[in-house]
Amino acid sequence: MVLIPHNTLVVVADGGGAILLRNAGKPAQVTLREERRLAPQNLEDDGPSGSRPVDQTQSQTDEATFAKQLCNTLNKMKLDGEFDQLVLVADPQTLGQMRPILHKTVEASVIRSLAKDLTNHSFDDIAAAIA
Repeated sequence: MVLIPHNTLVVVADGGGAILLRNAGKPAQVTLREERRLAPQNLEDDGPSGSRPVDQTQSQTDEATFAKQLCNTLNKMKLDGEFDQLVLVADPQTLGQMRPILHKTVEASVIRSLAKDLTNHSFDDIAAAIA
């Protein structure tokens, strides 16, 4: 079991959005508070690789684009000193798309990673899953 330190950033994401939470509780008693929500922006202008592979649907391309946007946000937040530790929770596909894009310093901050879609779950359910 990994303890989640106070003020750890907890990101819960899927291909259509992300919730950024903070642990406002103690390491052994996680209490999550919402910091902000992220939604895909300018999907046509910010694709994952410039053009869509022939075997990929537009929806899959949009999800990959959002994963890239989320990574860029996390990279900037880390560089700006907005978090020290990170818990990353995302559906397996989104998590797989994010891994190669995350900056090394962000990757080094990850104290727990969970390949599960919890975006539509309560904060209590999320806290229980990561604790």
